Amino acid sequence: MLAKSRMQELFLGLSQSEILAEVRAQKESGATNEEIIRDLHGGIMAVDDAFGEGRMFVADLVVSAEIFRLAVDIIMPDSESGILTPIKSKGKVVIGTAKDDLHDIGKGVTSSLLRAAGYEVIDIGVDASPSDFVDAARKSGARIMAISCLLTTCMPSIISTIEELKRTGLSSRVKTIVGGAPLSAKFAGYCGADAYGPHARDAVIFADSVYAKGQAV
Repeated sequence: MLAKSRMQELFLGLSQSEILAEVRAQKESGATNEEIIRDLHGGIMAVDDAFGEGRMFVADLVVSAEIFRLAVDIIMPDSESGILTPIKSKGKVVIGTAKDDLHDIGKGVTSSLLRAAGYEVIDIGVDASPSDFVDAARKSGARIMAISCLLTTCMPSIISTIEELKRTGLSSRVKTIVGGAPLSAKFAGYCGADAYGPHARDAVIFADSVYAKGQAV
């Protein structure tokens, strides 16, 4: 078993002040943004691994995602906007919460993991309409659309979003993944989504598989 790095240990302890201090120290010592981002990526992924093993909880993922955001803001102040651009982008992902759903936690954690993995994330927020998703995908040139939903009453909006994607002719280019407590692989198949992700890390796995097929921009 490989020894964990200092950053991984700090993230597993959710030590915000120490993580931010470590980032500042690395920056002052001359480390590049890419090197620091890579170190932070290792930290947040350690938390995600621990979550997958049942050793940490959703609340821990939320805290680690916020720490990651604060850490990145130290070296990349412009990252507060909706478009989160990594040092070297592996591709673009549009993400949002379905229409009439105001839950942000799952989307926020997924956005952080995607960015940590090297993706440019276009976060369109909560209560996003089908046209919001499609317009963002069209304008950004993203090849992936991730839709979060935590309310059963909002599931029809996912269907409408994917139908709108097909109507505009973008479905051949833009691949969709859906996730959230009330959803399932069966629902994903029914609504025409390309994948179902019960966990935030599944969005990263899906993005890697899509862009590995030569679809990167």
